[in-house]
Amino acid sequence: MKLIVGLGNPGPQYERTRHNAGFMTLDRLAARHAPGAVSRSRFQGLAIEARLSPKSRPSGWAKPVPSPEPATVEEDIRLLLLKPMTYMNRSGFSVVEAVHYYRIEPHRDLLIVVDEVALDVGDIRLRPKGSPGGHNGLADIERALATDNYPRLRIGIGPRGVIPQVDYVLGRFTEEQLQPLDDALERSADACEVWAREGIDAAMNRFNTKPRSDTDTSSQDSAPMGDPDQNQTLNQSTPNQSASRRTVEGN
Repeated sequence: MKLIVGLGNPGPQYERTRHNAGFMTLDRLAARHAPGAVSRSRFQGLAIEARLSPKSRPSGWAKPVPSPEPATVEEDIRLLLLKPMTYMNRSGFSVVEAVHYYRIEPHRDLLIVVDEVALDVGDIRLRPKGSPGGHNGLADIERALATDNYPRLRIGIGPRGVIPQVDYVLGRFTEEQLQPLDDALERSADACEVWAREGIDAAMNRFNTKPRSDTDTSSQDSAPMGDPDQNQTLNQSTPNQSASRRTVEGN
């Protein structure tokens, strides 16, 4: 079993907000690999079980003509797609329940998908482990698992400009951000599939590059992006927030 957890806040008031980029990626994966499936209430969250072919199938793929020789059958990869309903700051409670139930080894079989204000909209970044980088959802998962040794996929939602960070992450994407967001969500779903099939190193090698623009042929387009895991200043809750807002909204 591979556990893919998308972080976000539950409720219609938070639907499609920047902080819910993890939820949006899981919606893409569910549409690809469990179309029509209804999520179940499990592990203090909403979960969908899906199956992933062990090998990628390019567009135009057709089922091969059967060979007279016996073939080795590769089983589909089992996925659990989990959206914690605990609010962002308490995501660890949901994650640790699922990890213990399936006896998952976090460094190998767990992937957390999360928003990242330090990356521009359209950029994504995978890391095998690291600090929360100021993200309270990741911090709570580290607390619950007692380790930072688990892969994470960060989806860019920045830059926020002069807007206060709490307001920015809980706001919705602008019209100009929707197309690069859509591209990033597709690439994020692709990256989750590669991670499940081939592991974190293969996914990092393939997706930790800036997408090439049709109008920009600079060789810098494919250079690796900066590492937001090293950014210790992006605290998604400000000291003067009330305790209730930090707990409920999970900033």
